[in-house]
Amino acid sequence: MANTSSPSQSSASGQQPAILSLVSERKNIGMVEPFLSSLSECKYMEEGRWYNLLVAVTEAVNNAIIHGNKTNPNKQVTLSVAKNGDDIIISVLDEGPGFNPDSVRDPRDPENLLRDGGRGVFLIQSLAKSVEYMNTPSGALVVMRF
Repeated sequence: MANTSSPSQSSASGQQPAILSLVSERKNIGMVEPFLSSLSECKYMEEGRWYNLLVAVTEAVNNAIIHGNKTNPNKQVTLSVAKNGDDIIISVLDEGPGFNPDSVRDPRDPENLLRDGGRGVFLIQSLAKSVEYMNTPSGALVVMRF
């Protein structure tokens, strides 16, 4: 099985979203930035917005590979990018059982400051304009708007 597949198109500006499918292996997290950088909407994005998008999406893919799919190479993570007006909508779908984002501890609470994990969901919510979490029949879906 290939580690990655090519984007379905080179730009998110058309009606079809640009899609990248990744095998759930940690090394494939490195495919996120080149994929996003190849899209015209991201190439010409204001620098601060670009970095917010890049960090949030990378964290969402990381969570999908590690927590959702448990780094199972038989499972995929699908990253989808579409444009809606001035917004870029990015979806990350894994094949895991899903989770309740309200159950994630706030990393700013004193008892959580030294914990090894738990900052990803906080980062995503802080950097995106809006975030939706859904548990679907095929896995957990995170939809971010930038």
